[in-house]
Amino acid sequence: MLEGLTDVDANPCNDTKGQTKRSERNRTLSPDELRAVWNACDMNTDFGKIVRLLILTGCRREEIGGLMWSEINQDAGTISLPAERTKNHRAHTLTLPAMALDILASVPRMVDREYLFGVRSIGFRSWQVAMAHFKPDGITDEWKLHDIRRSVATGMADLGILPHVIENVLNHVSGHKAGIAGIYNRSKGEREMKNALAMWSEHIASIVSGGENKVVTLRVS
Repeated sequence: MLEGLTDVDANPCNDTKGQTKRSERNRTLSPDELRAVWNACDMNTDFGKIVRLLILTGCRREEIGGLMWSEINQDAGTISLPAERTKNHRAHTLTLPAMALDILASVPRMVDREYLFGVRSIGFRSWQVAMAHFKPDGITDEWKLHDIRRSVATGMADLGILPHVIENVLNHVSGHKAGIAGIYNRSKGEREMKNALAMWSEHIASIVSGGENKVVTLRVS
């Protein structure tokens, strides 16, 4: 036995805490909850506009909170996120539905200010404070802003939008884009993505107006 070591009756690591596993969230918002979130948005605030844009686009909160005027093409009706602003470091362009474009049009453009929302030099960052004061009526279960993104994906699937189109809208690199298929298939499916977002926005408009959650036919344009 090495000098300084003694026999022990139990493993000294027994009472130490192992690595905490990150719990996976599967929370999605129901149509009624989406309506409640939408209606709770104060459109005189940056946060209210951001939340509605998250519902309409399925983008991540940082992508919308850090949106810059240089990323918006008003003539084409698109936002183009550079690779350095996306989680998977892949540039991402979305053709927005009219409801989303109307929200962007409501944001006043200030001289010498590149960001649409939040503080001049870093965009919107007050997520915790804003969420602490954001209380949609009728939602009692805990929810997070990222649950909106999951709800958009689930809702699109319920409308019959194909999985690979949903992946493209969300800028996911998985499924049909993973591995060798993603290397050789570089199509971004802009037309399908545009139609999917238009279909989704019509669905949201129906939910918000209290109408039936009808399935509309995809328009090819």
